[in-house]
Amino acid sequence: MVWKKIGKAILYPHLAVIILFLPFSIAMLVFSLVYLDSAFVVSILSYLFAFYMLLVVCFRIPRIIKFFKMLKNENKYIKNYTSDVHLRMNISLYSALIWNGAFAIFQLGLGFYHGSFWYFSMSAYYLILAIMRFFLLKHTRVYKANEERGIEIKKYCLCGWLLLIMNLILGVIIFFMVYWNRTFIHHEIITITMATYTFVTFTFAIINSIKYKKYDSPVYSASKTISLIAACVSILTLETTMLTTFGGDDLGSFKQIMLACTGIAIVVFTIVMAIIMIVKGFKMIKKEKGETD
Repeated sequence: MVWKKIGKAILYPHLAVIILFLPFSIAMLVFSLVYLDSAFVVSILSYLFAFYMLLVVCFRIPRIIKFFKMLKNENKYIKNYTSDVHLRMNISLYSALIWNGAFAIFQLGLGFYHGSFWYFSMSAYYLILAIMRFFLLKHTRVYKANEERGIEIKKYCLCGWLLLIMNLILGVIIFFMVYWNRTFIHHEIITITMATYTFVTFTFAIINSIKYKKYDSPVYSASKTISLIAACVSILTLETTMLTTFGGDDLGSFKQIMLACTGIAIVVFTIVMAIIMIVKGFKMIKKEKGETD
């Protein structure tokens, strides 16, 4: 019974202990990976401690799932968020607009500081993303899905045209990456974190693009199409970062070929999606006019 209690205390420590030591274990692990050699005693201890905390968290997963299910069903704010698709759309557009706007201003500042057209093109890309989301948010703040369908369709077409303009800027960014070898350099840990975030974002962008089709709302569809294209561009950014971080200067022309192929695929995909939005939008406008006549 004593050993059983000890084992339970080790594998199922109090939640306060986990909250206290989990950030510490992560910080020690990152510090050891970045600054210390793997043969150091501190590094070995940090690896063992991080493994132990991972094991403890894994044992807690059933309880964590149960807790979040209970929170989802009992917390009125979370319940309202999960059940109200219009609220989720507004929150998504607000957060994306703030992020795109802030990044556009940041890149613009870097452009003036360094006198580099690269930063200006990046700023223009994020600015157009922000403009499209601003137009969509301006509608969703007032109306729910299909309440003013005629206006929704016009916003849908406008986003299609703006995507074509944004595609020109994407072409410039890809040209910088391929021809002038313009890239992003980060530490291995940061690159791996970026990869995880990018793939999660890309996966959710695909899921939401399919999921929101059932609402038959042009504004909702436009928002998720924009998110999907932005996620594709993030994949390109991640690719050039990973090739630079892990490949170094030994890749030669292979890096340029890979970036060119991915860039062309994204440009073609953006053009196709933009044309689909424009053509589909004009068809919906004609249909709306036919029904009103």
